[in-house]
Amino acid sequence: MSQDIRDFLTPSCELLALGEPTHQEPAFGRVRNRLFAQLVERGFRSIALETDRVAAFAVDDYVQHGVGSLDAVLDEGFTHGFGAQPGNRELVAWMREFNRDREPAERLAFHGFDIPTENTVAPSPRGYLEHARDYLRLGPGPGPGIGPGIDLGADIAELAGEDERWSREQAVLDAGSSPGGSPEAARLRRTADDLLTQLYLRAPELIEATARAEWLRARTRLQAGLGLLRYHAQAAIQGLGLGDRVSGLLGLRDALMAQNLLDIRAVEADRGPTLVFSHNLHLQQAPSAWSAGELDCRWNGAGRIIGPLLGERYVFVAGSLGRSEVLGLAEPATGTYEAVLGQRADAAWALVEPPTPGEGSARTDTAPQQGYSFDRASFGGASAVLHIGDGAAAAG
Repeated sequence: MSQDIRDFLTPSCELLALGEPTHQEPAFGRVRNRLFAQLVERGFRSIALETDRVAAFAVDDYVQHGVGSLDAVLDEGFTHGFGAQPGNRELVAWMREFNRDREPAERLAFHGFDIPTENTVAPSPRGYLEHARDYLRLGPGPGPGIGPGIDLGADIAELAGEDERWSREQAVLDAGSSPGGSPEAARLRRTADDLLTQLYLRAPELIEATARAEWLRARTRLQAGLGLLRYHAQAAIQGLGLGDRVSGLLGLRDALMAQNLLDIRAVEADRGPTLVFSHNLHLQQAPSAWSAGELDCRWNGAGRIIGPLLGERYVFVAGSLGRSEVLGLAEPATGTYEAVLGQRADAAWALVEPPTPGEGSARTDTAPQQGYSFDRASFGGASAVLHIGDGAAAAG
């Protein structure tokens, strides 16, 4: 048992993944903050949360440079409603104070690693592509240094049409209503590919005229637009059952999350390791599964993808929960994983060794609306488990 996450670090660790079994217990965010402070003492200089990567630029501008206000960036820089979580407010405020009098190289950076989608909606790619076009200073028609066959003469707004046709629920839930398989979407995708090529071809002069950070943000926005086009194309596939349809969307989202995490590590490689915090389902090294009624979904999460790519540079710590007033969870039954971990922790929260094969079983007192997920797949390959035995006590 330990309350020091540094006890579980390895010398090769570059990306330390800390999972939570549900987004609804605030104790996980608050314990995460304490653990991140420990990691900062060990040289970590960045954190990545399960929020839209582009939206998170506003948070990073605030914590590094004091741009905007705390309330504004919590509202604008967090997706999925995560800006309302008290742990995230405390994290952002603490990072700003830490950075206030430090040189840029020593400041803490904030990243999102999610894509700009919600559960049943995904926005239009238009704005992301137009940002890259404007950064490249390309209007309709051929621009500087563009050869034949490059599809940059396309009017992005005309091809995309009204933003609402992309963002309505039917565009994701009903393949026949999705614009993702249309000829216009295919041309938008070719346009985005050409914009990305131009971004790299002209990188030297673009970086000289602006800055490396501006070039990286333009690339990130463009990659977000490409990701949305892929997501809408997945939503437009006909003939899939509901389980296969949702599994495909979940899998694509996590594949794009994995790409974002690899990009973040490339940006942060010279400054120190990164802590990534998210739901177990996105970070675990075993395949992910989620069921609700007749819906049965299975896919590879971002951790499952990144694990083999980073090898020992990826370290995963799973999250589990005993009692929770917020979720209405009582003390876990004897013999469950959570009961075993609670005995090892012997505290409101602790980092403990994962259950051994054959030790424990999944609890059965959870409900789908609690978003709780902790089973053997959750801690397979984990270096440790963050077990919160009592949510109220740990949050205090």
